[in-house]
Amino acid sequence: MNSTSTAQIAQDVLDLNSDLAGSEPKDVLRQVADLWPNLALSFSGAEDVVLIEMASKLPHTPTVFTLDTGRLHPQTYAFIENVRKHYSLAIETLHPDPQRLSKLIQSKGLFSFYEDGHSECCDIRKVEPLRAKLATVDAWVTGQRQDQSPTRADVPVVELDNNFSSPKHPLIKVNPLANWSSEDVWGYIRMLDVPYNELHDAGFISIGCEPCTRPTGPNQHEREGRWWWEEATIKECGLHRANTEDQRKRT
Repeated sequence: MNSTSTAQIAQDVLDLNSDLAGSEPKDVLRQVADLWPNLALSFSGAEDVVLIEMASKLPHTPTVFTLDTGRLHPQTYAFIENVRKHYSLAIETLHPDPQRLSKLIQSKGLFSFYEDGHSECCDIRKVEPLRAKLATVDAWVTGQRQDQSPTRADVPVVELDNNFSSPKHPLIKVNPLANWSSEDVWGYIRMLDVPYNELHDAGFISIGCEPCTRPTGPNQHEREGRWWWEEATIKECGLHRANTEDQRKRT
């Protein structure tokens, strides 16, 4: 894709998404790695380690990074280390700006999100470090699935990232597991003995920061354990903010 026009790039991505919509995730990864060698894979949960397993079979494994918010469960830190060792993988760890984080804690304390929402804390701990990382790559891979939540129901396999792109730096977002179900993910994990976070065995399905995550009960949607004190249908931290905007357009 050599076009410099943002509109043309957007159309090229739409065409590519149409071509890849029915492809297996491993084939999606292989093709986008060829198209955008400067590719990074975002790692935090079960879906992402499935993608790491698939990417490990490519001629060149994409860069893998994770967000260390400073508030993760001990089990999550152990999981990250387990994945690093299992795949002999150099995982880049992104951290929040210490000055901004210190200012937030001094002015509002450690649990302000319970009172005024999670956006400010997530922006500092997650979105800003991610934005800085994505400014250095041409495309990034996520583990989003359409069945994870209402905000993700229309997630495409490949898209122009309207959240982190700029006119000078169009960013491609790749969601190889968009059409997979939770059953597909866990079937793959068990079949290939892929490492996973032991919190899943304790009833945690979607795992984020420790103060903002709890196990889900019977018949609850998997992301209902995230920010449970807020609106039930909007469960995004800002990394995929465009999903929330799309959900609002549909309702």
